[in-house]
Amino acid sequence: MASVKLSVLDLVPVRTDQTTADALAATVALAQTADRLGFTRYWVAEHHNMPAVAATSPPVLIGLLAGRTDRIRVGSGGVMLPNHAPLAVAEQFALLEAAYPDRIDLGLGRAPGSDPVTSWALRGAAGRDDTDVQQFPQYLDDVMALMDSSVGVRVPIRGQDYRLRATPAATSTPRQWLLGSSTYSAHLAAAKGLPYVFAHHFSGHGTAEALAIYRREFQPSETTPAPRTFLTVNAVVAQTRDEAVALAIPNLQSMARLRTGASLAALDLVEDAEKAELTGQQLAMVEEGLARNIVGDPAQAAQEVRRLAAQFDVDEVMVHPVASARQGEDPRRSDARERTLALLAEALDG
Repeated sequence: MASVKLSVLDLVPVRTDQTTADALAATVALAQTADRLGFTRYWVAEHHNMPAVAATSPPVLIGLLAGRTDRIRVGSGGVMLPNHAPLAVAEQFALLEAAYPDRIDLGLGRAPGSDPVTSWALRGAAGRDDTDVQQFPQYLDDVMALMDSSVGVRVPIRGQDYRLRATPAATSTPRQWLLGSSTYSAHLAAAKGLPYVFAHHFSGHGTAEALAIYRREFQPSETTPAPRTFLTVNAVVAQTRDEAVALAIPNLQSMARLRTGASLAALDLVEDAEKAELTGQQLAMVEEGLARNIVGDPAQAAQEVRRLAAQFDVDEVMVHPVASARQGEDPRRSDARERTLALLAEALDG
């Protein structure tokens, strides 16, 4: 993988043959596979009220995965900051950094990570509301300052300044990244001098524009003297393209249903997806996803990773392995997702 660094994004999917405990065991095995293969980082995302996704709390998952791996960087892709008090995020990641020095990434985003009702429940319990999205730039500053023991945040109380810092203080600071899928995040990451990750796996649109804005407007910072970025992409790699397509179809069908108003149910197995009935609109979305995602044999997949890296001028590609499974496979493993990582790494190394 000398020419292109590889990383992993994991939403901790739950298949119809899995319990949440099974899905978590499969994610641990996938992270260990990525660690053994030399992947750069392993990120988990924050989603709520979705039966198909077990990743609700990135800090908890990061602690689990960092403790079961040896060298790979583990982080959030991302923590949805408007859902949380900046001090809570800063303390959680300061604690993780103290436990696993120089291995923790803090990726932050401003999306809700859920439906409006669940978002209201998350924020309302803390006396907050949707206006917190407007405070996102300030929250970013607060998280960075709170994790810096020499800075902290000034809180004026009764005419006096109270200095607030995340505790316990780690001897190092988690690497902070800004996540986005729009030009808003590109402008903000550039202004803050933060590394920037574009969610290319969402739709595949707007990537070039966002990265161009980020690089053109970038203001150097102490931690990031030059623009630093990578992108994410969905991927399924198998020994043949036909097998890769079969393994990719359940996820593509699930996304098509979600985008046409259905709820996000547990991920079908391959055999069930082959019998599924979809509308014409949903079938078109599945075909579009097959064309946009990395789906193929090892040589095809490696070629596409190199093409993306060259097209968008990034030296790292974060793959989101979305393969499902066939009937009768071990529910505590995601063999097809593990094979995606292994086959892709081998092909890029060759």
